[in-house]
Amino acid sequence: MEILSNLALGFSVALTPWTLALAIGGAFIGTIIGALPGLGPSNGVAILIPLAFTFGLDATAALVLLTSVYYGAMYGGRISSILLNIPGDEPAMMTTLDGYPMARQGRAGDALVISGVASFVGAFLATVGLMLLAPILARVAYLFGPAEYFALYLLAFCTLGGIASKNQAKAALASCIGLAFAMIGLDNTTGVPRFTGGNLHLMDGVDFLVAIVGLFAIAEVFFFIESHGKQSAIGVKLDKVTIPVRDILNSGWTMLRCTVIGFIAGVLPGAGASLGSFLAYISEKSLARDKDTFGTGNPRGVAAPEAGNNAAAGGALVPMLTLGVPGSGTTAVLLALLMTLNITPGPTLFADRPEVVWGLIASLFIANFVLLVMNVPLVKIFVRVLSVPSWVLLPGVTMVSFVGIYSLSGSYFDLLLMVGFGVLGYFLRKLDVPTVPVILGILLGNAMEDNLRRAMVISDGDWTFLFSSPIAIGLWVFAIAGFVAPMFLRGFLKRPPQPATALPNDPD
Repeated sequence: MEILSNLALGFSVALTPWTLALAIGGAFIGTIIGALPGLGPSNGVAILIPLAFTFGLDATAALVLLTSVYYGAMYGGRISSILLNIPGDEPAMMTTLDGYPMARQGRAGDALVISGVASFVGAFLATVGLMLLAPILARVAYLFGPAEYFALYLLAFCTLGGIASKNQAKAALASCIGLAFAMIGLDNTTGVPRFTGGNLHLMDGVDFLVAIVGLFAIAEVFFFIESHGKQSAIGVKLDKVTIPVRDILNSGWTMLRCTVIGFIAGVLPGAGASLGSFLAYISEKSLARDKDTFGTGNPRGVAAPEAGNNAAAGGALVPMLTLGVPGSGTTAVLLALLMTLNITPGPTLFADRPEVVWGLIASLFIANFVLLVMNVPLVKIFVRVLSVPSWVLLPGVTMVSFVGIYSLSGSYFDLLLMVGFGVLGYFLRKLDVPTVPVILGILLGNAMEDNLRRAMVISDGDWTFLFSSPIAIGLWVFAIAGFVAPMFLRGFLKRPPQPATALPNDPD
């Protein structure tokens, strides 16, 4: 009954005209962002954060807008995967294996509809899981002390770097870079300036949003100039869009199974939608009797990864809201938004700001139905977005980034710092060093340091206090396993299953 009353509170917030408009608008914008190859949900949310501050949105409205963009981008990533054989984002990579072959067979409309329905099933059921699981995990979080939180932050660094990166050493380097930036500013305990170089602008430290917009949005502009400077074109023509009822019904159990797999992957800090999509596809192929048809245009090969990655997107919100630890790169950006608004995610969030949490959950339910309508009968509108020329897209992204950051702080130094982070992000990506651990280091560095200091004060400097509880020991074990295990699994995660047979018209 408590959940129902909280959900009623959430819908009373979500169904206000302003919040409803933000959810619908965010879903529409997110689908467009997801459909453009290379942008993805992390970059899309990072680009729009300054816009949220420009219009003076409060915490609930800003979170509703950006999580709707997040869900919409997860939906939209499949469009370029199916029509261009180019994943809109990393989680949509698995959708290309059967989606593009279906399009080459003249079933592009069927593939888009099946993937849209699978995305709805995965995201909707994941939102239900968020509603049921988040309050329970919030109560468990009250058992956490300084030692447990330090181990939890370490787990976030190890798993996010270990799974999301191809090289653990580079992931560790990126985390250290982020932690180094977090040390800039006044020491929280002594008030002594650290690593400021005498610059007054750095006394308050590095702003989360400046770093995020620079590393994601500005760096993406540099990369877009370098590698996507030409106008894109539709790879497969989309004619009539119909609803393949039989294929959808035959994929029903596939969607449910892969939703569970994806949601579990999303709840694990750092695993995220990429792993959820991969595991969903692999598990469905292993269970199928017609394994040989996967990779040649099997509808279940489209439904499985889409249900998995959208469920993982919802699952990643669970640790962010209840523990203050992001479950993915995009939720790390959302965490920065909350911290900028002086809202501390964690167990107390559900008690202190229930309208924020439950308004968000209710808005996600609404956004899912909106996205289902947008991505089935209106899918042709989003297909046209793939032909947007770079001379329209690039100035828009750059303008939003600069205007948003300047309106937030009114400081020219922040604009220069944003460009500096953009250059850093560009070179890190050229060196194949992941940027998400850098963001995570900036976000969690101070909290990690504070909890380590509290643990040492409580224990009078005894470092074994960090292993003094079963929860802390368990988190340390999972952290080490999350960092080491990908060294053995990298061969499987790097190499997606290849199609069983090549299509006669496939240009590759």
